[in-house]
Amino acid sequence: MSERSRANADAVVIGAGVIGAAVAFELARGGRSVVGVDKGPAPGAGSTSASSSIIRFSYSTPDAILTAWESAAMWRSWADHLGVVDPDGMARFLRTGNLIFCTTGYDGSRIMELWEELGIPFERFDAEQLRRRFRGLDVGRYYPPKRIDDPAFAADATGELTAFYNDDSGYIDDPMLAAHNLAHAARVNGAELRFRTEVTAIEQAGGRVTGVQLSTGDRISTPVVVNVAGPHSGLVNEMAGVTADMRIGHHPLRQEVFAVPAPAGWSLEDGGPLVADLDIGQYFRPQAGGTLLVGGTEPACDELEWIVDPDDFNDHTTVEHWETSMLRLARRLPEFGVPTRPVGLAALYDASDDWVPIYDRSSLDGFFMACGTSGNQFKNAPLAGQFLRAIIDASAAGHDHDAEPVQFTGAVTGRTINLGAFSRRRAPSPTSGTVMG
Repeated sequence: MSERSRANADAVVIGAGVIGAAVAFELARGGRSVVGVDKGPAPGAGSTSASSSIIRFSYSTPDAILTAWESAAMWRSWADHLGVVDPDGMARFLRTGNLIFCTTGYDGSRIMELWEELGIPFERFDAEQLRRRFRGLDVGRYYPPKRIDDPAFAADATGELTAFYNDDSGYIDDPMLAAHNLAHAARVNGAELRFRTEVTAIEQAGGRVTGVQLSTGDRISTPVVVNVAGPHSGLVNEMAGVTADMRIGHHPLRQEVFAVPAPAGWSLEDGGPLVADLDIGQYFRPQAGGTLLVGGTEPACDELEWIVDPDDFNDHTTVEHWETSMLRLARRLPEFGVPTRPVGLAALYDASDDWVPIYDRSSLDGFFMACGTSGNQFKNAPLAGQFLRAIIDASAAGHDHDAEPVQFTGAVTGRTINLGAFSRRRAPSPTSGTVMG
């Protein structure tokens, strides 16, 4: 190997999606020399580009809620957070509000209790108030969600729903551009990003990381490697040999989302909200062009499609998922006219066992991870970068994050977020057990 193929860095970040780019940015902003490596062609070209990029706060644990609430302030002041303006354009936060239905097994009481404690404003609606506030909404209770081949799919409602609503929620208009903005900010702070490049080996000696080998034949010597490889992160953890002490698993999960014409009153221009509807098993949000983005909430009747090889999966939508999503949506929005042709995409989530991410160190000194993030962590990317930086800084100073988890103070609320809540060795968190987390 020639000397030209050798390099040194303070940290190597594997993955340049929205969270990987955030980690590279924060480490570079903190003064480290950083090399980011991604097998894709550009920042955010993988799972990030397929994200619904929703900004919401309806989680089941206080640390997760605080993380989303603190991150939202960064999205609202995106250029201020980054400290630079990307010449290729800046992603924008679009405020829509978030309507969340209360149904069997998900009555919202825990979330509302935490919101009250943390000072997050919300409204409650009974069925009549829902009808008055949101045009064309069927407030019937149809739980549990059903497949369209279930004879009970067309059964009448068994009652009426209530809901709660937060007005501060919304989404980021261009998720891939958001990753590009973070990557640009990382470069401005001195980071180097390499694309169409894979990590082929994690070098180690004496129980700690010493470097990485790349598909280009290059080697980078470094004391810190951060695995933010999205659906490929499980393979990277296996490559590093760090899975033995992990109590939380994470695996690639295939998902489909669709874009459909919005019925009257539900477009972005009409002020239509983001809706979380575990009663029928769907979520939907307005977007530009008079359309809705529609995805699933992993109800028990829908078989989860776990993928063994993240480079080998069906990336086309299927008639089965399309018909199910459309007919469920038509039940909630009776004025919705089901299109005749599916428009959407299929992509992979890196989902953890309890839908809570892993932001942590590993059993190998110097090897860190941000895994299990796909599906519900796009919104937390700005703070996830700061979490990893805090854990890496503490570890460099000799702190044992496993024995005494790092405590992070939110800039907006001044409240403490226990980063042990995102440990690879935690007991499974008491969440909804779905993408709603």
